[in-house]
Order: sequence, then C-alpha cells, then structure tokens
Amino acid sequence: MTQEDYFSYFGLKPAFALDRDVLDAAWRQAAARVHPDRFATAGPAEKRVAMQWASRINEAYRCLRSPLSRARYLCEQAGVDLQVETNTAMRPAFLMQQMEWREALDELREQPSTEAAAVLRQTLAQAEADIQSDVANLLDKQQDYETAAARVREWMFLERMEQAMSDLEA
Repeated sequence: MTQEDYFSYFGLKPAFALDRDVLDAAWRQAAARVHPDRFATAGPAEKRVAMQWASRINEAYRCLRSPLSRARYLCEQAGVDLQVETNTAMRPAFLMQQMEWREALDELREQPSTEAAAVLRQTLAQAEADIQSDVANLLDKQQDYETAAARVREWMFLERMEQAMSDLEA
C-alpha cells in the first residue's frame, strides 16, 4: 500500500455522497489485509508497518463515516483551510438564526420544557439536514469548496448546539 487519500484506502471515488454499507465493507476488507494478527510471525519492522497501516485505515474510516468529518476532509483535500479557530464569518441570515437558537437554549436552561426542547431539537435537525444537502451539492456537483467550507462551519455550530442540548438534558 502507498500513502494516498482516505478514499483510495477503500477503493472509493472522493465524494461527499457515500454509501455507508459500501464504506463499511471496504473498511473490513482493508482492515483484514493489514490486521496485526496476520503479521504475528513477521519481523519487527514488518509488524510496525502493519500497525501503522491499520492505524491509518481506522483513522480514514472514522473520518469518512461521519458526514461532517468527510465534508471537512474534502474541503481540506481541495486546499481549503476551514479556519475553524479564526474565521467566524457567517451569512447574516444564519447569524440571526444562531441568536434565536441561543436564546431558545438559554430559555430552556432557565425554564426546562420537554416540548420546547423537542421543538428546538427538531429545528436544529432540519437545519442540519438542509446544510448537509447544500454541502453535498457544493462538493459533489459544483466543486465550490470555499462556499462548502463556510457551510461546514455553520454545520459545526449546529453540532455544538446539539451537544449543548444533550448536556442540558443530561
């Protein structure tokens, strides 16, 4: 094996749209080829290389099986730095929506409500589905990685909001 992009480890074409069952089967096959048990009688160098490949394959699988991680990876592979730590610029409409969601979350902290929490969760899930659809189109059809990166940053915000909801409900 040579070091290539994550998709090539599994014989897949780089794309956001991905059949999870195909990825799972390809991962099992690739992992079996480099599983350390197959190299039990090999020398130390060969064992070390097998361990490194097993680690790479598992890392690639973890990245590609998550739609958000896969989108980030595709942007980065196209040379687009998501600048998650420094670029907080977002579309004005999304910023307004963000403020409303934060206010709703604050209200839930002050006055817990199962119904309000369910409504907010549903709203966040729909927003995430919309972003995921946009990202798929931007990456796979338009190859507009800059715009996709901006949408990925919005998606990351939604993930943080969903985590905050989970923390609140715990």
